[in-house]
Amino acid sequence: MESVGTLPPDALNRAVIEIEKHVSSAGWDQPAQLFALVPTEELLRAEPQLAAQLGADDASQLLTPVAQGEIPGGVEDDNLADALGRIEWPDGVAGCALAIERIVLPASAEAGLSSVESDAQLAQLAGSDPRRHEVRMVAAVLREGARFGAVRLREHDEDSAVLTGTDLVPTLCEVLSLTFEPSVGSRPGDGPGVDGMSDDEEKRP
Repeated sequence: MESVGTLPPDALNRAVIEIEKHVSSAGWDQPAQLFALVPTEELLRAEPQLAAQLGADDASQLLTPVAQGEIPGGVEDDNLADALGRIEWPDGVAGCALAIERIVLPASAEAGLSSVESDAQLAQLAGSDPRRHEVRMVAAVLREGARFGAVRLREHDEDSAVLTGTDLVPTLCEVLSLTFEPSVGSRPGDGPGVDGMSDDEEKRP
């Protein structure tokens, strides 16, 4: 079995790229999506019938993204860390990933919004600013600490233009790492299944 400590360095990178392509195939204006990252060998050992569904290419991936249900508490900036901090993954989960869309403004534009107190007004102003960039970010972390991210700009919506790197989305990665901290959090999903995941969850994005 591939333990987290023995996963090749590019295992997380490949999982992030796979998730980003999958989410992007459905277009823009999507809700945030949370994924558990499970060692593929361990997943197939627990549920061998998934081998036919995954196919040869997917089965060769060392980490399989498993789509989770709705994030408890929502994913607005103000409560994202708190919401994710309530999640506690079972031992069979090697990592997790979050795909989320955001509006990004240049520093000069953000400076002009510093006096805005209402979140609703801030969102409205940011959304109407001609200097805004709409982006989709995919952040992922492993239980043992590895991190990787990907960013796609809506104005450059091509696979070849996707940015990737270990330090690309540090804040999101830091928030995701909270889900592996010892806590009394809750596990995603409605019922027990493979490694504590719901039986009706999608096994592959």
